[in-house]
Amino acid sequence: MTNTSPIYEPNPDVFADYQTPYKLGRPILAPSGIPGEFDCLGADNMRIFRHHGHFYATYIGFDGVGYQTAMAVSDDLLNWTKLGVIMPRGSRNAWDRVGRAISCWLHDVDLYGERDLITHQGRHWMFYHAYPAPGYETGAAANGLAWTTDPAFRDWHFLDQPVFSKGPDDAWDGGGLYSVWVVPYQNSFRLYYNGKDHLHWPWHEQAGLAFSTDGSLEHWRRYEHNPVHPVASSGWDSVFACGQHVLWDSRRHQWVQFFCGFDGSHARDGVSVSDDGILWRRCPTPLLDVGEPDSLDATHAHKPCIIWHNGALYHFYCAVRPTRTDDERRRFGHEYRCLTVACSRPLN
Repeated sequence: MTNTSPIYEPNPDVFADYQTPYKLGRPILAPSGIPGEFDCLGADNMRIFRHHGHFYATYIGFDGVGYQTAMAVSDDLLNWTKLGVIMPRGSRNAWDRVGRAISCWLHDVDLYGERDLITHQGRHWMFYHAYPAPGYETGAAANGLAWTTDPAFRDWHFLDQPVFSKGPDDAWDGGGLYSVWVVPYQNSFRLYYNGKDHLHWPWHEQAGLAFSTDGSLEHWRRYEHNPVHPVASSGWDSVFACGQHVLWDSRRHQWVQFFCGFDGSHARDGVSVSDDGILWRRCPTPLLDVGEPDSLDATHAHKPCIIWHNGALYHFYCAVRPTRTDDERRRFGHEYRCLTVACSRPLN
């Protein structure tokens, strides 16, 4: 645990542009429930970009062994066609052989931009996180890097070693890492990352910052005053304040961070703003709350992915509810975990 605490922004108007209260209320990418398929037990952690006139989503599926990364395509952000796994398990390296889970692409981060992929060194780049042992997020994850020149995003080249690993055992990020988010910044890059303080539950998850040491995507230096986005002492974001999704608001000329808060029972999405991308001012209330007891997101409404389209903000997130029937429990276990969307205006 750290001695830092969040700074709350007292003016609610600062966050008015980021509100997404209108939930679709149905899955857009759902687990298959079919034994042996990569997404048998859950679909999670959506990351969206535009490419050649279409929307593409990379997301992770869980099959009881580990995460694998898949892709889907859409023309309207509401109806998606699954394209299958693009990062299967089977690495020769011990740290990522159980599976590779999408963290982020290198792409345009203007909140109101096109969200096009950025070519760096003539390649498209993806960061991912991986756990060393079979099971649900078992062990201390590390972050890897992969690149492709394949227009279908099927042929990937992976670095053999992680590009970012956990801190010392007694540090706030000494229990392991989760997802990262990389931002182009002044001819270089910044890496926002999700770290936890203990390997075994209970733990806290917070967001830290690292800087590229040489303008590349491979070498990083931690910010000396991490975590930059800490948990609160109490309330909805007192256990986790992470899942960082950092974008540049080109209208208000500020950075905005959509994130996941957790209080030990329910996970919700929140929002913070910053002038420099380092010192963050947080909205004291969740941006997206959990739903009613029988709703799609009755347990969690978390892990944001935001994109602007046709004059509206689309807020994709992972919805979780308890399984309801014997058939659901047989197929999915104790919870139903899928991907859905909320919006700044009503959805049909």
